[in-house]
Amino acid sequence: MIKVLIVEDDARVAHNHRCLVEETPGFTVTGVAHTAGAAMGSIARERPDLILLDLFLPDRSGMELLRTLRGPGRSKGDTGSEDDGGAHEDGLVDALVITALRDVGHVREALHNGAVHYLIKPFSLSSLRDQLERYAAARSRLEQSGEATQNDVDRVVGLLRPASNRSHSKALASPTGRMVAETLRQSGTDLSATETAERTGVARVTARRYLEQLCTDGRAALTMRHGSTGRPEHRYRWVA
Repeated sequence: MIKVLIVEDDARVAHNHRCLVEETPGFTVTGVAHTAGAAMGSIARERPDLILLDLFLPDRSGMELLRTLRGPGRSKGDTGSEDDGGAHEDGLVDALVITALRDVGHVREALHNGAVHYLIKPFSLSSLRDQLERYAAARSRLEQSGEATQNDVDRVVGLLRPASNRSHSKALASPTGRMVAETLRQSGTDLSATETAERTGVARVTARRYLEQLCTDGRAALTMRHGSTGRPEHRYRWVA
């Protein structure tokens, strides 16, 4: 499970984000912090994998908190204290910035300080869900092997920070759909929903839904393979 800390001074917004995270498979909420000080203490105690970080906090800015987490002296395994903010077991805590600040300087600074993405309020909760799914998929891909290829890096970066232009395909309208499509395209062969789910890290029913939509869009073709059990297996092949 991916452990998430929500850092948000607005209690109503924090509650909405908590509900969404807890409803997203593979994620659990370790806590909610309404101040930077509380966030640092929670990071030290709970050691979350990801923080949803608002930049408007009553005691310190979220950007300052982000700089603290990425600052010098953040050594691997350093769990820190309530004063220095703590760290995850690998030395870093990932942060998804959520803010109403639209200034390009803030965007650049957040990304420079290691934010995996920058969501500008207001946004639909589905946008946050998509980003969580992207984060989970990227994390899963990085953990599959100890040594990354350039293709692995390209795909992880593409998952975390998608291009702004989007296809008109319904299947490609979401990050998960694009990930399923890319997995099928790069496979070079036909795949079942189960095989696609294993390669992408999403649920089998989710993989099958997007594979069927790709067929509807004309980007994939469905064939039936009859096995020894007598039940035909659905196989999907990229054709676009």
